Amino acid sequence: MKIVVDPQKCTSCGACIDICPQGAISLPGDTAVIDESCCDLDGICIPACPVDAISFDEQ
Repeated sequence: MKIVVDPQKCTSCGACIDICPQGAISLPGDTAVIDESCCDLDGICIPACPVDAISFDEQ
């Protein structure tokens, strides 16, 4: 399992970056990127996203 960002929905607002206690999310361009090596899969970023661009991916 991992947490993914839908680039079609992401508005680059940064809300997910601000809430992530692990510092696992960055914004190198127009879409947030999750560093899987830092992400602890707590999912706190999912409800923080105002446009529902972040979700769990079971694959």
